[in-house]
Amino acid sequence: MFQILTDSSCDLSAELAARLKLDVVSLSIEMDGVVYTGSDMSPKELYDHLRGGKLPKTSAVNPEGWAAAMRPRLEAGLDLLVLAFSSGLSATYQSAVIAAEELLEEFPHRKLIVIDTLCASRGQGLLVYSAAKLRDEGRSIEDTAAWVEDHKRNVCHWVTVEDLMHLKRGGRIGAATAVVGTMLNIKPIIRVDDAGKLENLAKCRGRKAALNYLLDRMAESWIPELNDTVYIGHGDCMADAEYLKAGILERFGDREVLIDYVGAVIGAHTGPGVVFIAFYGKQR
Repeated sequence: MFQILTDSSCDLSAELAARLKLDVVSLSIEMDGVVYTGSDMSPKELYDHLRGGKLPKTSAVNPEGWAAAMRPRLEAGLDLLVLAFSSGLSATYQSAVIAAEELLEEFPHRKLIVIDTLCASRGQGLLVYSAAKLRDEGRSIEDTAAWVEDHKRNVCHWVTVEDLMHLKRGGRIGAATAVVGTMLNIKPIIRVDDAGKLENLAKCRGRKAALNYLLDRMAESWIPELNDTVYIGHGDCMADAEYLKAGILERFGDREVLIDYVGAVIGAHTGPGVVFIAFYGKQR
């Protein structure tokens, strides 16, 4: 048996992380000079702050933070599989590598494997969920790590955002684009690409059109044989998440569909009203 260690960008609830026997290291958020980590700020609180015009800053897990989580497990005689936030979006993975290299010198007889998931939010959570199931089925750390490497680019992350003005405030789109897009009720479709970076793919006119686009993309690509669990994340817009879930059940029959907030760290960049669907597909 080995321990799986990940970071809070996976957006798994504390309850699910405990059920899966995961250890989770927290990224941090700074707002009004105060630094929040872990459960210091709930996603609901974060979205309320964003609606009030706040622009929090997020910080990656540093090597010291990773080492503080890794060391006690290694001292307890456990091997570690670390599944880190995409290197295309954060320095969190690089920090995990630095910490692991230093600790392996101290614990040369332990196994410590660090993987760049190239995933974020519920997509990262889905990959971590799969790894935990393989571990619990008795697979070795090497076999589990190999499966993750082989299938991480099958994790599809499809996102639509509600508030173009939030993207403007965060410097992700220009003012003119935000104003015109808002006037025309344009909802962008974004994915996490094979390099683990964000890519703008499409624009839909209206919220329902954007949500239906996510369902259509899933229908084109989904491989339920890999894992028929679908994750839906939302930025304090439960009704839209439930709409997606109903569409999945209607199109694909009885499936496990897990709904939860897009966490505070990811939500700080996507804004209120973000909707995120993650599943295993033929290609991202």
